[in-house]
Amino acid sequence: MHLDILDAIDRRIIEKLTVNARLPISALAKELKVSNTLVHQRMRKLFEKKVLLKASFQIDPSRLGYQTAAYTQIKIDSYERRIEIEQEVSAIPEIVECVNISGEFALLVKIYAFNNRHLRDIIYDKIQTIQGVSNTNTIMAFETNFVRNVPLESDWSPDT
Repeated sequence: MHLDILDAIDRRIIEKLTVNARLPISALAKELKVSNTLVHQRMRKLFEKKVLLKASFQIDPSRLGYQTAAYTQIKIDSYERRIEIEQEVSAIPEIVECVNISGEFALLVKIYAFNNRHLRDIIYDKIQTIQGVSNTNTIMAFETNFVRNVPLESDWSPDT
């Protein structure tokens, strides 16, 4: 589903749910001045098309004692082992995100740790011991200024 396929009701549903994913369908329908059934059908369609993925709570890692956040680039020996390495990385609970990247390093992971020693142990004892990982490069994050969803509207066009 491309952005231009979303109509005004779809966009308003997404905007409202982005602010509060726990908003009841009845309250959402009332705010949008449409029926509960219409909202339910539209949400089902957005889930089926994978525009909406899931509603979840966002946890503040620092409130749970995670005082260190870092991004670690992972260099791998062989691209053929990438999927196996990704699976092993996904088994490390402190790694909350993993993306494929271009350049010298193949993967970028976001790590939360209780402190610098804990981060060191994750990198040296868990990541660098994975067969096929040849090198890592870690960038410490002092704080997250914001996290947001992609915009529903954009003035960018492939013709510009």
